[in-house]
Amino acid sequence: MRKLLYLTFSMALIAALTFYAMWAADRPAGHYLSDLRINLAIDQGTPADRGNLLGIQPELFPTDYQSPERLHRKLAAYLQKAQDQGLLNEKTIVVLPEHVGTWLMVSGEKDELYQATTLKEAMNWLAVSNPWKFLRALVSATGDRRLDDAHLRMKAKGMAKDYQALFGGLAKEFHVTLVAGSIVLPDPSVIDGTLKIGRGALYNSSVVFGRDGLPIGQPQRQMHPIFAEHEVIEANGEHTLNIVDTPAGRLGVLIGSDSWYPDNYRKLDDQGAQLVAVPAYVIGRGTWDKPWRGYKGLTTPGSVSLKPGELSEGQAWHRLTLTAQPPSSQAIAGMSVFLRGQFWDQGSAGQSFLSSNGQQFADGNARGARLLNLWL
Repeated sequence: MRKLLYLTFSMALIAALTFYAMWAADRPAGHYLSDLRINLAIDQGTPADRGNLLGIQPELFPTDYQSPERLHRKLAAYLQKAQDQGLLNEKTIVVLPEHVGTWLMVSGEKDELYQATTLKEAMNWLAVSNPWKFLRALVSATGDRRLDDAHLRMKAKGMAKDYQALFGGLAKEFHVTLVAGSIVLPDPSVIDGTLKIGRGALYNSSVVFGRDGLPIGQPQRQMHPIFAEHEVIEANGEHTLNIVDTPAGRLGVLIGSDSWYPDNYRKLDDQGAQLVAVPAYVIGRGTWDKPWRGYKGLTTPGSVSLKPGELSEGQAWHRLTLTAQPPSSQAIAGMSVFLRGQFWDQGSAGQSFLSSNGQQFADGNARGARLLNLWL
């Protein structure tokens, strides 16, 4: 009798494991319908032969990341609209928002993940659908938030490959220089023209792709991650800023709240930066109009007198982001571009704006995808 029970239990276990393996390996493609419309919100300056900064504030959702091909379709539609309006040329620099590449972590997943109601539930589906990748990443994870670390790390190799293929491909397809927002990867670097990952800490990094589709220089790592991310995303301890040469001029990239630190603009000035791109992301629907909560990192610049609650979040971004505001920044132009959309229960805020000759130009309508153009 005992042998029969043991045999029955063993067969049931094998059947359950076989069913789970088949379920985890299955990746059905669900129905997909996405809004490809985008409006030109700001068109500042006069066309000349000096090029332009073109910000794309996309409106993205989890299903847009169901495959790199789907995300390409949406972003390519935005760029095609810009091209149809005469906004693309060989000196155009396109700026995308922060974390536009990070969400590639959910690419190629099961329908249950995209249909989840909360981010936590979606991450649970991510782990259970990729058990071996998740367990390997969990072993390598560090810090107090090891689950979050593992979720970001478990598909990093594929994310880096998809990120370069997608955004480098768009740069080559439309013959533009492209600031590819940012992506969270472990110890990223460019080796022989290819974006590679390491085994170290996670960094929020941005890569600039040239008109040939190849990375220009090394990834720019974020120096001041917001406090909520600091236990998962490492700060760039070297505090280095990379300047890249583009057909429109020397370009520096400040990721998110890195743009709030006056010393960063001095470092860019020292390297002759003429243009500054700020990929950004503000979490929480309605946050833009709520009181500013202060510096969200571990350090507050001594030269900044702005206090929490003194202004709204949006007003603080305009005050602290010093692109093209002499004498604080000697750059001739700058642009801050925010990610918009809804990722499960995690909404977004932020309204993109640009700076030129000490003036700022913003679009007050946060709804829908937006194009912001500045002729240099």
